[in-house]
Amino acid sequence: MYLMISTVLGGVGLFLLGMTMMTDGMRLAAGSTLSNILQGATRTRWSALASGMGVTALVQSSSAVTIASIGFVNAGLLTLTGAIWVLLGANVGSTMTGWIVAMLGLKLKIDLLAMPLIGVGVFMRLMGNGKQLGAFGQALTGFGLLFLGIAMLQTGFAELTTRVELPQGDGLTTIFLSVLIGMVLTILMQSSSASTVVALTAAQGGLIGVEGAAAVVIGANVATSFKAVLAALGATPNARRVAAAHVFFNVLTAIVALGLLPFLIDGIHWTRGLGGSTFDPAITLAIFNTLFNVMGIMIIWPFSDYLINKLRGLFELKQHDIGRPRFLDETTLPVPTLAAQALSREIMRMMRFAWQGVSQTVKPQVSLPSENTLQLSLAGLLLASEKFVTSMNRSAMDASTADRLAHLLRVRRYLENVQDLMIEVLKRPQVSLKNDTMRQAFQLFETTVINVAKKFESIQTEDINGFELSLSDAKSQIDEAYQSLKSNTLTAGALGQLSIQEMESALVRFSAQRRAMQQLLKAQGYLEKDLYNQFVNGQASV
Repeated sequence: MYLMISTVLGGVGLFLLGMTMMTDGMRLAAGSTLSNILQGATRTRWSALASGMGVTALVQSSSAVTIASIGFVNAGLLTLTGAIWVLLGANVGSTMTGWIVAMLGLKLKIDLLAMPLIGVGVFMRLMGNGKQLGAFGQALTGFGLLFLGIAMLQTGFAELTTRVELPQGDGLTTIFLSVLIGMVLTILMQSSSASTVVALTAAQGGLIGVEGAAAVVIGANVATSFKAVLAALGATPNARRVAAAHVFFNVLTAIVALGLLPFLIDGIHWTRGLGGSTFDPAITLAIFNTLFNVMGIMIIWPFSDYLINKLRGLFELKQHDIGRPRFLDETTLPVPTLAAQALSREIMRMMRFAWQGVSQTVKPQVSLPSENTLQLSLAGLLLASEKFVTSMNRSAMDASTADRLAHLLRVRRYLENVQDLMIEVLKRPQVSLKNDTMRQAFQLFETTVINVAKKFESIQTEDINGFELSLSDAKSQIDEAYQSLKSNTLTAGALGQLSIQEMESALVRFSAQRRAMQQLLKAQGYLEKDLYNQFVNGQASV
């Protein structure tokens, strides 16, 4: 008995190892191709579905595609709608594993298939270490180990059928337990494909009935959402929206599949019988797995726009949470280009807070506390961006991405200066405007600051030359308004309308506001150049 159980466990282990090697190998071999395929998925539902199916069939991991899609959304390279349809396509693409097992793994003599694959794959891996050839060799080795694991599962289950009798039939209790088994297996093994293979192999060996095995497959499908939920815990709103869509679709699909389970199985048997095919549990389950995922897409298709709009209203950052990152998601960190894009989008958000915060400090009618919400939000995002950059995988960074990161870090440095200057302003008392001339000068300064801030909160990337002229004009306007205000403040001090202490405090406050604007204009200029470069290269989604 111990030997039989060990054989089954060893088979599962070899299958998981093979899947991991195959997934990693194909992902490395494909390189930026996967990114290009997923980025092209934002155009239509059909292209998004096709991308999800194609990429998942290629890398043999719906979880990898799910995590990548969340990262792409947060980096601004995929829309929420595009990501959701990619995930729905990934669910269908993940059924390819079942077909491979049913058509090849359980039909061919494993020794004739697995051993040559492993041998050739290891040779390619050794010859092409660090190159695309080596990545393909790793994938091929994984493919061979996958089949070797299936062979061990077949042996183990064939022996278990003589010693163990599992519940058979289509009763509610049996179906419920089978669904639960599928969920537990998937969570433990972190692979719905492995659970599906266990179900197919067990059914083919007669250890479990076809409907029970189908229920295991349904449970495995539901449990694939577990990794997405884990990835979204404490993550950005977009990550949580994608995870919520994934959970909703998988649960809805499972409910429909369970309700129609006997009819679907009978329909598959009847259809295959018309073609003269003999009863084959593995083929039946492979068809069932694909069929109920396609049915789920057909059900959700008509009201998908309504659901996506509802999702956009969920997980919004509360007022006290606006200092939390919206785009800096850990799923982008392993890919420097994605991480840089996510950082760029978060810095754009930080710029808006900075413009609004500096504008707020020049309004004399507003009594500000020593630390206001915008200043705290900017401080929180500056700290989060520092941790994010520290965690980036810079060992895999190419020259262009390194240059872009340096560009963005310069912008971030200007924003740190703005943060310090805002604190300096907030420490000073409101200025007492003692005469009409001083009031008029301050009103001009206030109006200029607010108008410039409003102007640059809206991003325009198409005309960089026109933008540079706007920056120059804005700087001149700020300097002119500041010099007038400074002159009138000094005059009020000379006439005794302001005490020397009041005059000095006012001048420090006005100077800090002016320097904050200068730093912001510099930051805006560098950020616009970054956005313009990405716009020209067709990489930014602004």
